[in-house]
Formats: sequence, structure tokens, C-alpha cells
Amino acid sequence: MEKVRIVIGGPRGRMGKEAVRLVTNTDTYELVAVLDRKNDGMLLSDIDGFENIEVPVFADIEKCLITVQADVLIDLTVPEAGMYHAKTALQHGVRPVVGTSGFNEEDLAELEKLCAEKETGCIIAPNFAIGAVLMMKFARMAGKYFKDVEIIEMHHDQKLDAPSGTAIKTAEMICEVREPKKQGHPDEKETIKGARGAETDGIHIHSVRLPGLVAHQEVIFGSAGETLTIRHDTYNRSSFMTGVKLAVDSVMKIDTFVYGLENILE
Repeated sequence: MEKVRIVIGGPRGRMGKEAVRLVTNTDTYELVAVLDRKNDGMLLSDIDGFENIEVPVFADIEKCLITVQADVLIDLTVPEAGMYHAKTALQHGVRPVVGTSGFNEEDLAELEKLCAEKETGCIIAPNFAIGAVLMMKFARMAGKYFKDVEIIEMHHDQKLDAPSGTAIKTAEMICEVREPKKQGHPDEKETIKGARGAETDGIHIHSVRLPGLVAHQEVIFGSAGETLTIRHDTYNRSSFMTGVKLAVDSVMKIDTFVYGLENILE
């Protein structure tokens, strides 16, 4: 069986380091290069923490994909770079698995169109934690019966986007089965701007950013005389790697665009 040849974007980040560990420790995978804007032309083994991993480092994905043969790009960078990397990968026939959140509807539509043109698979996953994906699926189930719901997402204070991609995706999934509703008192007034958080189709989303947190989310449903809370907590980024592996294995079998890991869970 041939190994899946993988390029990783963002290897020095916390998620990137876990991804490097996953790929190098999986017998059916081969790490062929990494994308890192600061260490172009070096070997990964020249960077602290990656001793004995002698694969080339590229700052430019175009040069990377011309130089090495790859099957999959795992991108764990930032939205702007992730979008460019995913588009370039598809243009070279390489299948992107992107864990970067913060893509807007136009970005997703553009990637979906490019996947169709190139007949090449692509998976965009706002969250790679299997437990978080199940939380979103359970929230969608509950949204059919509970019309009043608010989302509280909590992340480390270095996260750039708010609300998180997971919170946005959760709200989208709930809205698939819930009619839009203006929640709270009709004369409600914020005495401090933003107190009620962001809002989409009447669902309020609150973002917390604090050191010590990793990734956490509560979906709170309310009805007459009861509440239902669905919560997921990530304490270590190694928890995301089960989902990354599932996405890599799945993207090799598809020629379409997939947004959300829940769409490849059996």
C-alpha cells in the first residue's frame, strides 16, 4: 500500500506540532514538506523541537508543490493563508484538509466551486475534535424542539477570530431545523454595547478569551420549566488528531467539497 504523501502548513503552531507528530508516527503517512513563512529553505530538523525530521521547509506553497509530490495538504495556519493554500493545493491536484476557522460564506463557495472544477476532494473542519462534532450534531437534534438557545464559546487568548468557527457552525446547524426567532424581551436594551453577544437568526453567541483555556463550548437551550446544556471541553490539542486522521483518510476517497467533520462521520 502506497503511503499518503502529506504537506503540513503551520508546523510550529501548537496544532501544527501535533499534526507533525501524527503524520510521522503513522505508518501509512509520509511527511514530504512543511510550509513555514519564517524558515524558507531550511530542513524541519533545523528547527527546535523537530530533530531528525529531515523534510524541506517552504515559505511559498506554489514552489513547494512544484518541488515535491504530495497527495494531501493539512493546513493549520490563519484564514487568509489557509484560503490561499487550499486554493493553490486544489489547482495542483492536492487535497486540502483545513483546520483553520474564520472562512466566510464567499470563501467556502469559492472552494466548493474549485473542487467541482478540479474533481478533487477538500475538507474544511471548524473543529477536529470528535466530541465537539458530536456536540454540534446533538445541538442540531435539540434545536428542533427548543427554539430558544444561546452559545457560549471559550478559547485561549491568542485565538484571532471571534466567534469561533465551531460556534458559527453550531448555529448554522441549529438553524437548519429551527425557525428564526427573536429571543429575550422585545424591549431588551444593552446598557453596555455587546452585552448580549453576536446574533445570527436570533441565536446569541458569546465569546470568552482567557489564558488557561484551550477550546470549550456550551450550547444552552431553554424552555418552560427546563434547560438543556450540551457542553464540550478540549484540554489538550492531541484530542484534535483523531479528527485530523479521519479527515486525511476520508479526503483521499472523495472528489467533492465537505464543510464540517460531521459530514464524514458514519
